[in-house]
Amino acid sequence: MHRPQGPRRARVALLRGCAQPVLRPGIDDAAIRLLTRLGVEVVRVRNEGCCGALVHHMGREAQARAFARANVDAWTAELDGEGLDAIIVTASGCGTTLKDYGHLLAADPAYAGKAARVAGLARDISEFLAALSLPDAPPAIPGGIKVAYHAACSLQHGQKVKAPPPALLKAAGFTVLEPRDGHLCCGSAGTYNLLQGELADALKARKVASLEELSPDVIAAGNIGCLTQIGSGTGVPVVHLVELLDWATGGPPPEGTRLPAGIAA
Repeated sequence: MHRPQGPRRARVALLRGCAQPVLRPGIDDAAIRLLTRLGVEVVRVRNEGCCGALVHHMGREAQARAFARANVDAWTAELDGEGLDAIIVTASGCGTTLKDYGHLLAADPAYAGKAARVAGLARDISEFLAALSLPDAPPAIPGGIKVAYHAACSLQHGQKVKAPPPALLKAAGFTVLEPRDGHLCCGSAGTYNLLQGELADALKARKVASLEELSPDVIAAGNIGCLTQIGSGTGVPVVHLVELLDWATGGPPPEGTRLPAGIAA
C-alpha cells in the first residue's frame, strides 16, 4: 500500500499488468508518485493476475474468461474490504479489456454482476487524473518541451478516451503536438505485430514518420505496446504520459530521456 501525501482524496487499485512491469517498470513508479502526491492512496491487490487481453485477442476466450474471473474475485475482495474508488490502468490495452469484463462474463450467472461492478470502476489513469485534476498552478516546464502525443487505438477507439491525455499534458506546461494521422494504428495492436509482422512494420514506419515530422523533444503515449512499437523505430525518446506528468509535478525526468531534472513541486 502506498499512502497519500496529505488528506486522502481517494483509494484506488493500480493494475500491475504483465508486459509493462518487465519492459518499463518506471511507468507505474511514476504513477504511484503522482497519485500519492495528489492525495490518492494506491494499493496493489493480492491475487490479481493477467487481465486476459492477449489471449482474448487470439480467440482463446475460455482462458480470457478464467483470467477475468480470477481478477473479479481479487478486486471484489478488496471492494468488500477497505473499498476502492477506482481500478486504475496505465496500459490502455489492458484497460479496454477490464472495461469489457461485464460483457465477457455476462452469460455467467455467478460472475455477471460482480464483473459489471468491476468494469464500472476501471479507469485509464488519464481519465482518473482529469476528474481529480492536477495542481492549479504547476511549475513551468523549462525550455518549452515539445511533446508529440500518440493516441493508442485501445484508448481513443476502444475506450473513447480522447481529450484527457493532451489536455493534461497542456495543463502541466508542455507544448503538445498531435500527428496528422492520429486516428491510425502504430502497428502494435496487442499480438498483431507478432502475427502480422510485415503489415505491422509498415504501420510503424508511417506512424514514426508522422511523429518525427513534428520535431518533438519527446513522444508520449498511454500504452506499453505502442511505446515499445514506436520506440523500436525512432531515436526520439518515447515515454508514458504519466511519466511526464510526474516529472512536471515534482518527480524525476523519465528514464532514458535528456529532459532536465530539478522541477520543484
